[in-house]
Amino acid sequence: MITILCAGSRGDFQPYVALALELQKQGKTVRIAGSREFELFVRSFDVDYYPLQADIESLQVDPELLKQAGSADNPLKMLLAFNKMKKYGIYMTREFYDACVGSELIVYHPGVTLGYFAAKQLGIPAVLASPFPLHKTRAYPSVVRYGRSKSSPRRNRSSHSMLQSMLWMASGSSVKSFWKQQFGGTPAGFGKPYERHDRPEQPAFVACSSHVFERPNDWNPNVHQQGYWFLEEPQDYVPPQELADFLASGDKPVYVGFGSVSPKDRKNEIAELIVDALEQSGKRGIISGLGALEDLPDTVIAVDNIPHSWLFRRTAAVCHHGGAGTTAEGFRAGVPSLIVPFANDQFAWAHRAYDLGVGAPALPFKQLTADRLAEAIRYATQPGVEAKARELGSRIASENGARACAAVIARLGGRKDSVTAAR
Repeated sequence: MITILCAGSRGDFQPYVALALELQKQGKTVRIAGSREFELFVRSFDVDYYPLQADIESLQVDPELLKQAGSADNPLKMLLAFNKMKKYGIYMTREFYDACVGSELIVYHPGVTLGYFAAKQLGIPAVLASPFPLHKTRAYPSVVRYGRSKSSPRRNRSSHSMLQSMLWMASGSSVKSFWKQQFGGTPAGFGKPYERHDRPEQPAFVACSSHVFERPNDWNPNVHQQGYWFLEEPQDYVPPQELADFLASGDKPVYVGFGSVSPKDRKNEIAELIVDALEQSGKRGIISGLGALEDLPDTVIAVDNIPHSWLFRRTAAVCHHGGAGTTAEGFRAGVPSLIVPFANDQFAWAHRAYDLGVGAPALPFKQLTADRLAEAIRYATQPGVEAKARELGSRIASENGARACAAVIARLGGRKDSVTAAR
């Protein structure tokens, strides 16, 4: 059995479910381990799941810490938030280790470094799977510095060291504490594991397209980047009739939705701002994630939980918060992007969309006004931007990163699938 250790939100889990499905097509038995809140979602794709009983709810994590982590709009704030959160990690770390027992190979998210040391302890391969470019390179800045500082080979490499240190801070102390309790010391070679995936039997994978961030030449050859890992939605999806009628009744609309970071306590204010911007730009619109909205004009509709892979390609442009997964879906759809970053790596994807010529300049949420959003919509829907977005979408659609990476992982093997330890 291959065990995949995941962390984050539902959007963070989706690429790993895509990888698991491709591994199953390769004849492998696969299980994902993560927070219990995602068990039904993962199992709905017929992928086995190991739910951690220790999670944010059961550990009673201070809501203020979660708010700080979700609104950290610069590296220092991110570092401070991670440092405060790390004390909760040991409880999850023990369960992550239990999930590894009986596996033939461990695939781990960079925020769950326990996977590297558990694999070493169990004598099986460890595979790093990152949802964003992580390894040190002189080619471009890391996702916590991209677009925020001047690029230079030295600064770029240093910024990736910073990113790795932040991720290590979030998980390293939990590994150390657990290991002392379980084994009486620290793991052999204890330290950041990210650059140790430099051999064919211990590779690393990046769920990103080289048409978005070109794979750097100074990465070691065992770091694989062969495209995004898209989780395909059911082909028979049928939209609500109201939405279908709206899409058929006029020009393609602009999608506006900010995912899990939507400021629902300000939903009426934000909705009014969006409607104003759409009217100024002369565009129809779809507002997602703010729930039911009253007094919308006929040119705007409110929706919830519509698959991005289905909806985005039916729009004129997509305006969102810049989550890595949402950004990738926007790029694949071949439509222009308007990214309104709130925190963390969202700023990097906003700046990258603009640098690629497929989106408007970054418009941070703290600076969002109806006039600025209208200006961004007009910029993004220019013919030149639309053409570049279509070209990028076509290139990304030709890739299947999850399949390519699964083929490499399946060849690694370990020992034969073994019976997992009872919980």
